[in-house]
Amino acid sequence: QVQLVESGGGLVQGGGSLRLSCEASGRTFSSYAMGWFRQAPGREREVVAAMNWSGGMTYYADSVKGRFTISRDNAKNTVYLQMNSLKPEDTAVYYCAARSGPGLRRASRDYDYWGQGTQVTVSS
Repeated sequence: QVQLVESGGGLVQGGGSLRLSCEASGRTFSSYAMGWFRQAPGREREVVAAMNWSGGMTYYADSVKGRFTISRDNAKNTVYLQMNSLKPEDTAVYYCAARSGPGLRRASRDYDYWGQGTQVTVSS
C-alpha cells in the first residue's frame, strides 16, 4: 500500500510559479512510475505530466509543455511538479498518482494510488 500526500498548492497571479510536492509512504517508491493529473470544475481528470521509475522518461501534456517540469527524488520518496508561467486555465485540483510498475503511463486508469489533491488557483 502506498499513501500519497500533496502539498504546495495555493493562489497565484497569472505568470507566477508554484511547486507541488507529493510525498509517498513505503519503501518501494523508487520502483513506481509517477504522474500528476488535474481536474477543473465540470471537466474530466487529465494527465499533466508523467515519469517512469527512474525519471529517465517523461511526458507532458501539450498545454503545459515548456512551462511545467516533473521530477523525483527517490531518496526523499517525493515527486515534484514545478509550474512556471501559470495561466488562469491551469486552475484545477492537482493530484499525484503512483503506478505499481516501472513504465510511464498517461491514462488515469493505469495508476493504482492517488493523493487527496491540492487546489491551484491562478488569477488573471
